Amino acid sequence: MLQQVNRFHGHGSLRYVYKNGQAVRSSLAVIKYIKNPHRKSSRFSVVVSKKVLKLAVRRNRARRRVYEIVRHELPNLKSNYDLAIIIVSPEIISLPHNDLKTSIKQLLSQADLYL
Repeated sequence: MLQQVNRFHGHGSLRYVYKNGQAVRSSLAVIKYIKNPHRKSSRFSVVVSKKVLKLAVRRNRARRRVYEIVRHELPNLKSNYDLAIIIVSPEIISLPHNDLKTSIKQLLSQADLYL
């Protein structure tokens, strides 16, 4: 699991990222990101709507899968960014791990968040 220092939640923080952040889209997810000069490390949030996945078990599974990919990619990412990863497709549950990892890495590279 991703460390607590690298996670964020709450309507205020997410609203700020949604309103002021830049977006990168794919068929599976959207990444909204913004630089946060007040932090030393990047913070991540994974958002899965009830409209995308009805069951909480599936929403939590999708969230855990994405957090695990981010945890492995964290040493290669730039610091002091706030990222909200918004899942927009229910096929994320049935997607193999390698395909999901490739998709998330591609989004992160499009956002120019790698070192």
